Amino acid sequence: MAAWARLITAIQDADGSDYYVSEQDLGEEFDHPDLDFARGSIAIWDAGAMVGYNVIACRSAADPVHNMRQEGGVHPAYRGRGLGSELLDWAEQAAVPLHEERFGGHPLSLASWVFSQNAGAMARHEERGYRAVRWFRTMTRDLSAPIPEAVIPAGVQVSGYTPDQAAAALLVRNESFRDHWGSTEVTEQNWAHSLAQDAFRPRFSFLAYEGTDPLGLLTSYESDAYHAKKGRRDLYIGIVGTRAAGRKRGIATALLVTAMSAAHAQGYDSTSLTVDADSLTGALGLYEHVGFTADTTWITYQKQLG
Repeated sequence: MAAWARLITAIQDADGSDYYVSEQDLGEEFDHPDLDFARGSIAIWDAGAMVGYNVIACRSAADPVHNMRQEGGVHPAYRGRGLGSELLDWAEQAAVPLHEERFGGHPLSLASWVFSQNAGAMARHEERGYRAVRWFRTMTRDLSAPIPEAVIPAGVQVSGYTPDQAAAALLVRNESFRDHWGSTEVTEQNWAHSLAQDAFRPRFSFLAYEGTDPLGLLTSYESDAYHAKKGRRDLYIGIVGTRAAGRKRGIATALLVTAMSAAHAQGYDSTSLTVDADSLTGALGLYEHVGFTADTTWITYQKQLG
């Protein structure tokens, strides 16, 4: 895990991304229900240093395509030697038996998130038959700028997250993302894993209710590795979602402003999130309205297999 964390740091430093992870973050991945490290991961080593890696993940559903995902990279000092292509070759082979065990008989595709400033990775994917299908923006918000007061709609209550609300939070998450591109239902097992991560910040996570009916959800995370690297505290908003009955009522805005105000009061410097640039829900405009600005772009590349 230490070698893996050093490799990811070197990749992010070279590419200009702020996605930093700690050994503890990576250790938690070994318990992820959708990952099989024995058969679904690979590392390239040189003289005791990890210089390349790839990890593939299954999904919770094939609807109708099982769109598996891969995450990997090559140390900047080792690029241009064909290692990235070998990692993609491996992934396309290793994905097949894992897919067959879960969703045999369904079509299979493999997707990557590629940082837009890594021209080499973009070219490599395109040469191998992957095509760009979606663009995602990382957005940030400086918390030293004035934060508007939260306006909570009449009849709605916002409460801080507590463990007894896990089922209600999962209900909101799954219903609110049902019509989002590439999204599948989160299982109870996966949900429990995400809420057990050291990076999860329940203190800055909130639910909105109308009576006893949960309508909205915001979950927050913090990267200790980012804090150590940059000397700044950033609250990453993992999920903002509202069920159909709660949309167009200002609930998402109220949740965002509540989280931002709470983070600012506790000394956080910024907050960030990732949004589908082509989302039909108007999320991009919502975030811009409360002061978020686009920072970096990630491109989803996808290839049909078999």
